[in-house]
Amino acid sequence: MKKFNSEKNRHRGFSLIELIVVLVILGLLATIVGPSVMSRLGKGKADIARVQINNLEGALSLFRFDIGRYPNTSEGMMALVESPGIQNWSGPYLEKRRVPVDPWGREYEYRCPGQNGDYDIICYGADGVEGGEGDNVDIVSW
Repeated sequence: MKKFNSEKNRHRGFSLIELIVVLVILGLLATIVGPSVMSRLGKGKADIARVQINNLEGALSLFRFDIGRYPNTSEGMMALVESPGIQNWSGPYLEKRRVPVDPWGREYEYRCPGQNGDYDIICYGADGVEGGEGDNVDIVSW
């Protein structure tokens, strides 16, 4: 009979208590680790926006070198990938032949002449509206 009991114990599953303990531990880990992962994700998106703005600034400099001026607001940054019918245009000035959208899926705002320099490039952050803090902070070219 001893042999029968040891064989029975070998095929035993998890008890309800053991499952509950594992779920509680997973829940605690999620509440501790989750917020830090999410804050890093938001910071990563802001970093991507800064890199994209730097790339757009480089493309605008190349446009200015060829044309003698930056694209105006009505031409927009599309003038970096499609000829607006300007003499000496030697584009496209962006490597992927498209104007990138910000990490939240919205277009960058472009103004030329800008209020803070020759031009302004603005990403309004996670909330998509002017101003904000944390993930909602505006990322700008100046």
